[in-house]
Amino acid sequence: MLKRALLTATATALMVPTAQAESISLKVLGQPAGSGLIAQNKEQPFFEALAEHSGLDVSVQYIPVDVAGIPDTDGLRVLNSGLFDIVSLRGPQVSRDEPSILGLDLIGLNTSFAAGRNNVNAFYDYVDSRLQERFNAKLLGVWPAGPQVIFCSEEISGLDDLRGLRVRVGDQSAANFVGELGATGISMPFGDVQQALSRGIVDCAITGPASANSGGWPEATSTVLPIALQLAINGYAINMNTWNRLSTEQQTQLAEAIATLSDDIWQYSEELYEDAMRCNAGESPCEFGISYSLTEVPVSEADLATVTAAVEEVSLPIWASQCNAVAADCEAAWRETVGAQLGL
Repeated sequence: MLKRALLTATATALMVPTAQAESISLKVLGQPAGSGLIAQNKEQPFFEALAEHSGLDVSVQYIPVDVAGIPDTDGLRVLNSGLFDIVSLRGPQVSRDEPSILGLDLIGLNTSFAAGRNNVNAFYDYVDSRLQERFNAKLLGVWPAGPQVIFCSEEISGLDDLRGLRVRVGDQSAANFVGELGATGISMPFGDVQQALSRGIVDCAITGPASANSGGWPEATSTVLPIALQLAINGYAINMNTWNRLSTEQQTQLAEAIATLSDDIWQYSEELYEDAMRCNAGESPCEFGISYSLTEVPVSEADLATVTAAVEEVSLPIWASQCNAVAADCEAAWRETVGAQLGL
């Protein structure tokens, strides 16, 4: 009996390290395949080599959201369902399900990368708490697709010329803003925009210059107004059930790796923006994109003032009403963090 007990104890002891060393398997839902170089050159290679970047014994199945046939508006629902372990959230699109996300990037709030960093960091913890409470998901990092500017099929000279036009927008904040200008904001998936511009379904569309270049938008447009309306904040979140199955050490390794990726994308996004603006206008050097010949409209002081004023006059009041409807402390949390930095 003693021999049998010792054998059993030994076998059990040997099984423990084996269980701890068990390989992790993750399913990752990525950005759309055609959305640009951030997804192609940063996100996908990172997750496909996650073991190398994190030091974890992990295998990853990475699938772009459009290849998976999942609407990019459903990112948080997919996370909540557990269908994927990690989702590359498209902030403007999923803000329909969780309005607090839009508080990271209201129209007129992030007029530069530096301003965006400060504002995002200030409101990050609140958004994370909302995702954990409502969608069983933990936020692991956020990053900008880049300044969102306006592309039009016909020539425009400034914001006033948007009156009466149909403008593709990425979120409700942008829809509200163009509505105040007398335009009609139309939401549609990124992959449908180039064709919509070609067919005249929309007259103008808002996105980052690098994404527009990758998506072939300059083939269907003539003019770009390079006024930064938003930074298009995206991010990475993990299903809490998956997160809780990891050891404390594994959680730290994964979180640090994704934080490093997010920081890398912040820098890369700025490089892409500057290069894509040159590419779209047919200027050199054009290193990352395709050279086109769009007319780049000079940004007037009046248009800059309109965008800056939009935070207090348009985007914040409307967003606060929507966010407070699902979280009573939403606006208060924003004003205590981002608002305090801005002196609002």
